[in-house]
Amino acid sequence: MAPLIGRRLRKGAATTAVAAAAMAALTASQAPGFADSDQGDRHREQRAGEAPAPEDTPIDGGSSYHTDLPPLVTPDKPGSSIDLPGLPGSGNTKPEAGIPASVLDAYKKAEAALRESNPGCNLPWQLLAAIGKVESGQARGGNVEADGTTVSPILGPVLNGDGFALIKDTDGGAYDGDSTHDRAVGPMQFIPSTWANWGRDGNGDGEKDPNNVYDAALAAGNYLCADGRDLSVKADLDRAILGYNHSQEYLNTVLSWFEYYKRGTHEVPDGTGVLPSGDGSGGSGSGDKGKDSGKGGGNGKDTGKGPENAHTLPKPDDEPDTSTPTPPAGEHGGTPGTGTPTPKPPTTPPSTPSGTSKLTTVGAKELSAIAGTGFAQSPRVKAVDAAGKPVAGARVRYEILGETDARFLGLVKSATMLTGIDGTATAPKLLAGEKTGTFTVRATAVGREAAPVEFAATVKARPVPQADALARLGDKELTAQTGASFADALTVTATSKGKTTADVPVTATMITSAKDPEPGDKGPYFLDDQGKPVRTLTALKTNALGQLTLPKILTDDHAGTFLLRLTAEGGAVLDIELTVTQAEAPAS
Repeated sequence: MAPLIGRRLRKGAATTAVAAAAMAALTASQAPGFADSDQGDRHREQRAGEAPAPEDTPIDGGSSYHTDLPPLVTPDKPGSSIDLPGLPGSGNTKPEAGIPASVLDAYKKAEAALRESNPGCNLPWQLLAAIGKVESGQARGGNVEADGTTVSPILGPVLNGDGFALIKDTDGGAYDGDSTHDRAVGPMQFIPSTWANWGRDGNGDGEKDPNNVYDAALAAGNYLCADGRDLSVKADLDRAILGYNHSQEYLNTVLSWFEYYKRGTHEVPDGTGVLPSGDGSGGSGSGDKGKDSGKGGGNGKDTGKGPENAHTLPKPDDEPDTSTPTPPAGEHGGTPGTGTPTPKPPTTPPSTPSGTSKLTTVGAKELSAIAGTGFAQSPRVKAVDAAGKPVAGARVRYEILGETDARFLGLVKSATMLTGIDGTATAPKLLAGEKTGTFTVRATAVGREAAPVEFAATVKARPVPQADALARLGDKELTAQTGASFADALTVTATSKGKTTADVPVTATMITSAKDPEPGDKGPYFLDDQGKPVRTLTALKTNALGQLTLPKILTDDHAGTFLLRLTAEGGAVLDIELTVTQAEAPAS
């Protein structure tokens, strides 16, 4: 397991206590994502300010970036309220609400791509913006070229074990310019070895570049959606953010920016975004000793020390960290009994949301597909209220139940969808795996008392390909001496109605004669997997070109003419003559 160590945020501004206060204010104001979160969904609902142990694959880290919290009025004073971002032309435009044009475009394109490839994740672009703010100050205030590539590399501290995790070089310095140790790279701060597994091409130029904000945003989005997370569910949202940095402080800070951006943002020209006050600008460009010469300000100071706690991203097959994060201690650490207390959870359970009283099936309730293909129809339900009228905007959770390897698009077993204006919600495309049999897809109205709806799904075995003709490639006579083997390979082609056919099962048998096609007991033979002589092979199939090359044919000490019969599924038969001559006796 790669080490997961929390990252230091800007002292005095981004402490746990202040972050907790920010979250309390956001919650009190009924900010989206808190008041409307799924209650009791899979019994994993988490309250603001609580950091659940991540059950899923973590994300990335290693940045020395410092960040402030979003603007707010101290929430513990009477009459206080969130200092919300304004809009251009309103006279209340907040600089921190401005996101550089290319960076904003990258986040929105990543959201759109994930909406199509993994709709059940429900990734909001504002979450990418919040992480991008904390990781690199929106690519150093949008200091990027026209294609979204940063003007100079954004590098985290050297991960040499001196105040950080020790990570020896994994990319030969290709991304981070360091052939001895690794450094986090780019606007979303990916460790090179992590990028090798999760890199994406977000701008369609055929390359996967962690320094390109389009590529980095799409990669981060895929990572946040990993392991079937539904980011509209608070518990999954927390786990995804904790994957980037397993820290209570980091979780609260990202959530603060997430809610701030959800209240309103505006586009600003590239290179004019706001950088945080204080030291640090998200690492250094190569060859400039950390000084940021691009637009957007910030001194870019990078001493190599950076935060006390950098962390790395484990590869997808690493075991997840299931430990509970420990909030930072200290004067502003949020430790119980000191500083500003963490908001207490409500003592009474939330009331059941009203609205949906019934789910009904739309279309077929029994679905079927061939193994390895997609189901022609997706499960679909309609949400209605007590009066039978459709309910729009209700959450419907689809889950795959049973022993099956079928998955929804994105290779997830569950997905939460919103009903449309007509009250219907369609599950993502359902993909049949290789395992045949039946399973169930259950649709549940999230947070409602409506009875679930179940769909019966069946995965059928693929039809066995068949051939109506077999033909040998080449017409050279096949001969060999006793105690040897046939030098020429024997290849045949299977066709069905004149077209070559792949994956056709073929049986090869040495027979006594065409009139008496019993398996022979002498003459040419094959070797099985254990190296034992056999005169019948059954585990043979044609390849993608419809061809089959038989294993080597050996001979015993019997000379003569023998017959090899090939029989294909579908009835095609081909007899091939094999001639064995007596080998000359060795000279005495």
